Amino acid sequence: MLKSIFVTGTDTEVGKTVVSCGLVKALQGKFSIVNGYKPIAAGTEIFALGEGNEDAFALMGVNSSELSYSDVNPVMLKHAIAPHIAANIENTPVNTELMTSGLQNLSSKSDFVVVEGAGGWHVPLNDSGLMMSNWVAEQQIPVVLVVGVKLGCLNHALLTVEAIKASGCKLVAWVANNLNETSDISKLNIRYLQAAIEAPCIAELPYNTSLDADLAAECFELDALISKI
Repeated sequence: MLKSIFVTGTDTEVGKTVVSCGLVKALQGKFSIVNGYKPIAAGTEIFALGEGNEDAFALMGVNSSELSYSDVNPVMLKHAIAPHIAANIENTPVNTELMTSGLQNLSSKSDFVVVEGAGGWHVPLNDSGLMMSNWVAEQQIPVVLVVGVKLGCLNHALLTVEAIKASGCKLVAWVANNLNETSDISKLNIRYLQAAIEAPCIAELPYNTSLDADLAAECFELDALISKI
């Protein structure tokens, strides 16, 4: 049976991509074919491989399979803003059916899929109340939460954990990503969340502006994750 996880964050810019890429690399030591998937991305640039989203290209760089850009990121919006606003500006409604069929297509080619979200848990996809969390609940993908460890992270983390549960999804693990130099306070914050969150903390990523997928992959305790899926 296909195994998959959905990587969300307590906010945008908390390290979802480095965690997702690191998990792809780490899981390749446990499963034959592991691929990352970015169902929707907002914000494009011109790269050597063409126009696309930086996060999606990062996933393509660590994937087990040679995949087209659309295989990894089927819904691409040019503006680096909330997806529903970008979709309105570009007059291109977010196509969740394309997100779903893309996941099904990639699943047929993979033993494990790491799905990276956009923004936080409840990021809106349209003006009618549809959110990314609704799509994840519909797909019933187990969730991994990336907590950006900084001032305010306790509130952000606990609220997101409650929201994940309220959405009907299963939180299987979380990752502490230090966004500032490690301090006694940041350590205390992580210890508090380890006691407060039922799911295991599978990694504490150090503050490192050059942290890449290979370095992140070395930090994960995969057995604690896999046992929950």
